[in-house]
Amino acid sequence: MGVKVLGIPMSTCTARVLTSLLEKEVDYELVPIDMGKGEHKQPGYLAKHPFGQIPVLEDDDLTLFESRAITSYVSYKYKDQGTDLLRIGNVKETALVGVWIEVESQQYNPAILPIVYQLVIVPMYGQSPDLAIVEAHVEKFNKVLDVYEARLGHSKYLAGDFFSLADLNHFPFTYYLMKTQYASLINSRPHVKAWWEAVSSRPAFKKVAENMTLA
Repeated sequence: MGVKVLGIPMSTCTARVLTSLLEKEVDYELVPIDMGKGEHKQPGYLAKHPFGQIPVLEDDDLTLFESRAITSYVSYKYKDQGTDLLRIGNVKETALVGVWIEVESQQYNPAILPIVYQLVIVPMYGQSPDLAIVEAHVEKFNKVLDVYEARLGHSKYLAGDFFSLADLNHFPFTYYLMKTQYASLINSRPHVKAWWEAVSSRPAFKKVAENMTLA
């Protein structure tokens, strides 16, 4: 049966999962979900993801949802191949990876998501972005990025001088942010800018980004 990912390439959460699979050198099949036709809300799909979102990962008899949980699973199961995303075998490094995975989920993502949603997703539906929401979250995001700038002044990547799942999980939303006028939030901070350039230049990211088209 092998690994299947149910989702669409432009989805941030799907992109996160696909990147982890490529970093771990795992063969997979992408099964497109037609969200326009509401396939993600049909009973068969809801049996796999009760919240009706994407992606879903199927690995033989195991079905998982929630992209960060999926990337962690992929990193554990395939720990002996590809990039060591969890630094398994070094307790200190593994712990630091875990800390920055949580920072992305609890601090970075809540600040960047509304900005990207308003500036990138809302216009796709012919609507105007709510700039008050954008500005409010830019203020929050600036504070988060100040912490990142300080951290990345001490190491090339978030958990240390090694690329990890902590860095990987930032990819999709940052990728879309960099297509807006708020790319300056990243580029104005030299350590964050260098980090992003290192992260976004990885072959796995480039391959996934090729299909992250919003047209």
